[in-house]
Amino acid sequence: MVDLKGKAVVITGGARGLGAAAARAVVAGGGRVLITDVLEAEGAATAAELGDAAHFLRHDVTSEDDWRTTLEYATAAFGRLDGLVNNAGIASGRLLEEESVEHFRRVLEINLVGVFIGVKAAVPLMRAAGGGSIVNISSAAGLTGLPLTGGYGASKWGVRGLSKIGAVELAESRIRVNSVHPGMTYTEMTASVGIRTGEGNYPGTPMGRVGVPDEIAAAVAFLLSDAAAYITGAELAVDGGWTAGPTLRQLTGG
Repeated sequence: MVDLKGKAVVITGGARGLGAAAARAVVAGGGRVLITDVLEAEGAATAAELGDAAHFLRHDVTSEDDWRTTLEYATAAFGRLDGLVNNAGIASGRLLEEESVEHFRRVLEINLVGVFIGVKAAVPLMRAAGGGSIVNISSAAGLTGLPLTGGYGASKWGVRGLSKIGAVELAESRIRVNSVHPGMTYTEMTASVGIRTGEGNYPGTPMGRVGVPDEIAAAVAFLLSDAAAYITGAELAVDGGWTAGPTLRQLTGG
């Protein structure tokens, strides 16, 4: 278990799925967490499950005013800000020629512009705390060209690049910025399109299965912790080898 004692963390999109798993990991490590999301009932339930160490606030990541309110709340509740996990996002599954301009812009607004606003807003608080860790959730679609990802893939490549820029610009302030790149992961959202857990359920991945939220959350918690004190600008793929290359079976025809 990663030691996060004394850490105060904000996690966007934390009502369910990867964000909720990350919130649980923070609390399990001894930290405190402000969960934010537009899913109010689910977000409040997740915070209640975690007890006094967790709070919930409704938060639209595309709104500068909402970001200001969120960080003011975190400061009032915790007295400091040590970590930010930019997890909120939406997906798309269309060919480029079928993607509408409006939908493309909407995906970028939430998945990329929302991350930018959050990083910008968090920096002064982290600087005042003597440093901090920002973990931006990108995707395997931000490491390779995946068909049918359109705006989603473009936004996740943008998150990857933004994280690199932040790492370079903020290093002297002892603020670390890293990106995590999950592969296909079993969540409430992916379950609705037929994704299942268990060995052999995803043969196109070298490990032969999809991930589960706790596996992504463990990587996030590590990057938030002091164990990752010399890691910034990294791209951590948590994808069962999906972006590493084709499977042996695919190469041999077995």
